[in-house]
Amino acid sequence: MPTSKDVAQAAGVAQSTVSYVLSGKRPISEKTRKKVEDAIQQLTYQPNAGARALASRKTRVIGLVIPFIPELHMASIMEFVSVIANTARLYDHDILLVTEDEGAPGLKRVVGQQICDGLILMQVEGDDERLPVVRSLNVPVVLIGIPHDPSGLVCIDADFEMAGEQCVQDLAAAGHSVISVIGWQPEVVERHVNYVERFMSGTDKAAQDAGVRVLHLPGGTDRDVIATSVDKALAETTGVPAFIAPDGTVQDVLRRVLNNRGLTPGVDVSVIGSASPTLAELQPIPLSTIDLRPAEVSRRAVKIICDLLEAENHGPHESLELVPTVITHRSSTLRPPHGS
Repeated sequence: MPTSKDVAQAAGVAQSTVSYVLSGKRPISEKTRKKVEDAIQQLTYQPNAGARALASRKTRVIGLVIPFIPELHMASIMEFVSVIANTARLYDHDILLVTEDEGAPGLKRVVGQQICDGLILMQVEGDDERLPVVRSLNVPVVLIGIPHDPSGLVCIDADFEMAGEQCVQDLAAAGHSVISVIGWQPEVVERHVNYVERFMSGTDKAAQDAGVRVLHLPGGTDRDVIATSVDKALAETTGVPAFIAPDGTVQDVLRRVLNNRGLTPGVDVSVIGSASPTLAELQPIPLSTIDLRPAEVSRRAVKIICDLLEAENHGPHESLELVPTVITHRSSTLRPPHGS
């Protein structure tokens, strides 16, 4: 394996100059930098991560704290993980997965042992027990999610209130007067993650503005629960029924229940769900979706924490960013009449 000494010899510079080019800690002329970078490429040199960590007192590792719990839609969680890991590499950082099993003490452990330079937390609850510890840590922490009290915290999330508004506005424009929201699994609701509250608030606000009625009905993966919710919606709907299913785990069950009642999405009923474009297109009837843009949320979270790490100013920081959501129309929704 080539060493920094080999790079220095190939570039005709001092070994310390190679170190400065890699660390950016001292200004180097463009000509010298180019010679070093060419030598690195020619020798396929890879800096030793352990040596770099000792020299800079930085691990270049970001801890990603994620919950592995049965009721969560793990395909959605892994979509975040994949984009976060890939984006971190673009910033010359690696990702360490930290499970939630240890709770707040686990955060202190990975930071106290200097295993990582900063943390990204997912699935933040409204009154998350980890937040007092997060506020006390001397490393940057970015939350994907928004607690009830975001003061002193750096938060980013999809704009779930906007998402709820967009779904109702879209279905109201298509002529639906009663719109049924099949909610998240009870276990998710009980975790008090406030994206549920924000989404529901958005649907209620848009319904009031549009002069339509919104029904909030239980969701989950239990077919009997979904069947009861659908039957209640159908009993209280005049005209063509419409459903919003923001929880990805609900959609397959909802489709089967509607099919059993002779209702075809896009023909007899409108359905807006939440799924990746690939999964939405693979549905028997391609699913119109509210895109919560997990990839963009993930990329922004990594950029924010890397900017904080680069600034080397570890606090306190406070910011809140909401990523706009987008509806993508496919075949599962009726479209507004021409001219309306």
